[in-house]
Amino acid sequence: MDFAIVITYFLILIFIGSRSFRVVKNVNSFFVADRGGNLFLIAGSLFATVIGGSSTVGMAGLGYKNGLVGAWWLLVGAIGLFVLGIFLAEKVRGYSLYTLPEILEKHYGREAKFIASGLIVIAWMGIIAGQIVAAGKILGIILNISPSLLMTIIAFVFTAYTLLGGQHSVVRTDTIQGLIIIAAILVSVPLCLNKVGGVSSMQEALGTGYFSFPVSEHFTWKALITYIFLVGSTYVVGPDIYSRLFCAQNEKTAKRAAIITSLTLVPFSFIIVIIGMSARVLFPQINPETAFPTMINHIFPTGLNGIVIAALLSAMMSSADTCLLTTSTIISVDIIKPIFKPDMTEKKLLMLSRFFIALIGIISLILALKVKGIISSLLLGYTVYTSGLVFPVLLGFYKDRLRLNKEGAILAMVAGGGLALSGKLMGLSDFGLYGFFLSGFLLIVGSRLMAVVRK
Repeated sequence: MDFAIVITYFLILIFIGSRSFRVVKNVNSFFVADRGGNLFLIAGSLFATVIGGSSTVGMAGLGYKNGLVGAWWLLVGAIGLFVLGIFLAEKVRGYSLYTLPEILEKHYGREAKFIASGLIVIAWMGIIAGQIVAAGKILGIILNISPSLLMTIIAFVFTAYTLLGGQHSVVRTDTIQGLIIIAAILVSVPLCLNKVGGVSSMQEALGTGYFSFPVSEHFTWKALITYIFLVGSTYVVGPDIYSRLFCAQNEKTAKRAAIITSLTLVPFSFIIVIIGMSARVLFPQINPETAFPTMINHIFPTGLNGIVIAALLSAMMSSADTCLLTTSTIISVDIIKPIFKPDMTEKKLLMLSRFFIALIGIISLILALKVKGIISSLLLGYTVYTSGLVFPVLLGFYKDRLRLNKEGAILAMVAGGGLALSGKLMGLSDFGLYGFFLSGFLLIVGSRLMAVVRK
């Protein structure tokens, strides 16, 4: 029965994509859903985009391993999204563009756009891979089928409906998925707490250290600072988040959607971690990242199992489809079209975007089959992105006041992103923070020096 529910769910998603295929007639429909998203659609799709593999399977794993402090993975995102809503969401929507690199082009010129596009493509393929890994881990445990085969099937499904309907499909499927996620997680918590005998029994079994907050012996202030800058900042200037704001019907809708979503994330941060902590009590010997699917497999009744599985798959695919569409749009709109075919027709641009959706889906699947770790894959993507782009994008909104220029921005992106990527490849995790602050320093100092040279 559980397997039938999952298959039915996959077919519904592809059906929505096929319906959207008939509606999509131009690039506005495909890239930004005709900029007609109301508050419900934008907030719902934003929530579903944020609650991905890292915020379900990965975060339950953090709760299993570190306790209540695991909630910070999503809490820093809530903080970042709130900051975006208060200060920048209206500005972003006001540009009426398709991609984040186009904003950088307005701030610093074409060269900055091309460099930013390259960094985002590299980073976001790692993030798509992380969602595929998370989905494979869920189904692999529950259905007892090869995770590699399952990852292939899941990648095919979200690639198919994204390719068919673009943003018109993604916004609608994500909103449906967001509602399923909320319902399933709220149902899961009382079942988990009942099984472990309540919070007091959990505390007795795990020890007070697992309930320490905001830091603990497992999660230091240094780790929290890393999360705030390298993860939280992606919610302030994330290309996937901006793609949602571009779809809003007006600036006020974009602002309200970001703020509402950020506030909704706070309780879910703790709820998901508690599920992981419950798994630690009941199954102390399992791999942390299998905590959530193990709980589903052992304490949920048949039928409800399938619904919760569908909800968790929703979490993965709603993040993956947005990242997939964002990445393909950046390649086709910000790289291929301006360099090779400035006069490309809308029909050819749509064909090109769909081609890259398929190609990126395949590449991300290959990465997923090799990386295997959810949080490690996502951290790789976040680190490369934040270290190179956060300061140039964020401070670019105040470019004139800060006297920034394209030379400083390019230097910041190349040096910050390059240092972070090289550090990750060499296993030097601190290089992510070094690259992040180096980027901000070089953006300001480099701009000042180039201004002097020009004189």
